[in-house]
Amino acid sequence: MNPSTHFTIKQWSESDRPREKLLKQGARALSSAELLAILIGSGNSKESAVRLSQRILASVSNSLTELEKMAISQLTKFRGIGNAKAVSISAALELSRRRRFENSENLSKITSSQSAFELLRPLIGDLPHEEFWIVFLNNSHVFLGSQQLSKGGISQTTVDIRLALKQTLLHESTAIILAHNHPSGTLKPSASDHEITKKFRKGCDILDIKLLDHLIVTENSYFSFADNGDL
Repeated sequence: MNPSTHFTIKQWSESDRPREKLLKQGARALSSAELLAILIGSGNSKESAVRLSQRILASVSNSLTELEKMAISQLTKFRGIGNAKAVSISAALELSRRRRFENSENLSKITSSQSAFELLRPLIGDLPHEEFWIVFLNNSHVFLGSQQLSKGGISQTTVDIRLALKQTLLHESTAIILAHNHPSGTLKPSASDHEITKKFRKGCDILDIKLLDHLIVTENSYFSFADNGDL
């Protein structure tokens, strides 16, 4: 685009400017690109903030889920997106992810592997790296809390079983569910997945803690060790 024919957002009709539009019509009236444009504030010498936002979204097929997976280094490859703007985008998407998990916590009671998956999917289902979590429950399987035990790379993570069981006792929890995600999307448990499940089961037996399940979570599905008779 020739810079002489480029229009900045300030030159737009007031009703078309994202900030003004939000103030008058509410956030729901804005497109995802317009909301993203508010976050980044400005574009570059050849693009308005909205146009730049449209291009960023187009790079992930307009999927906010895929945008959430983008690293800071990927966002800063777009001209006009520096570290500060990339951090703003990342922070906003992380708030959205935490809100989804907060809503899933309202399930309160875990009654099946499916309900455990619904709790955990917003937390770890679409992460680009592997994380291992523990869910604390009481004797009636009511949700007491959760905690990240470890965070790894793309393919693996390590877990301190002693620390996990210590936290279980501190939460006065009598039952737990283990969960980790597979960024690759595969639901097949690895040999190390089976091994760590066995170690947890032995530790739980000693402390009279019920190991209800171990889930492998992906964005759209899960594998349950309990459902498959592997506990």
